[in-house]
Amino acid sequence: MKVRTLFLFLFYIVLVICLTPILLFCILFGIREPLYDLGKATMRLSRWILGLRLEVTGLEAVDRAKTYVFMGNHTSFIDGPLLFMLIPQHVRVILKKSIFKLPILGFGMKYIGFVPVDRKRAQRGKEAIERAARQMRERKYSFLIFPEGTRSRDGNLAVFRRGGFFLAVESGAPIVPVSIRGTFEIMPKGRFFFIKGDIRVSFRPAIPVQNTGAQDLTDLMDKVRTSIQDGLGEERT
Repeated sequence: MKVRTLFLFLFYIVLVICLTPILLFCILFGIREPLYDLGKATMRLSRWILGLRLEVTGLEAVDRAKTYVFMGNHTSFIDGPLLFMLIPQHVRVILKKSIFKLPILGFGMKYIGFVPVDRKRAQRGKEAIERAARQMRERKYSFLIFPEGTRSRDGNLAVFRRGGFFLAVESGAPIVPVSIRGTFEIMPKGRFFFIKGDIRVSFRPAIPVQNTGAQDLTDLMDKVRTSIQDGLGEERT
């Protein structure tokens, strides 16, 4: 898989070079969706390059006409691109601000509506949630959140952060828990090269947030955590 990883790396270098004039053209004419579609196609091609075997369940229950907050467990760098590829909607992502420092790609992600967040400053985090909620209301975007905030080092579920749940409550969008198995073994945190393996993604039943107040946030977090655990098929601490 080292050869495939290096080939993918070279592919992204070529992509960045080719993306530059396309991005400038889209900015000049205020075009966003073709860039979004290009990102989806890139993720599908990346999966093919790596030869990843993928099994997906529960996606048929996702209503493409509705807006959701998708929340998944996070054990690998692969998780974000994988769910971005699979979610059948105009989904955006809240990402740590350092990701947006990537040349060209970072600017492109911000241009199409991905939201940077400074996790070290509470006020900046609140502003990111408000910006995402505004996009959900005005542009009907769904959002992808990893409630643990960062990748797990041991494959187990870590403590959930509240930001994504505030987004769901503020926007009124149901939460779709997502259980991801196999990505930790393929590329855990700290490893550069991919290895072969199977990935199983389970989209769990949506959890409504209507009539949920700040005082009910802990119960909502517990429901989402339990659903993700059930999808993983084993207890996570």
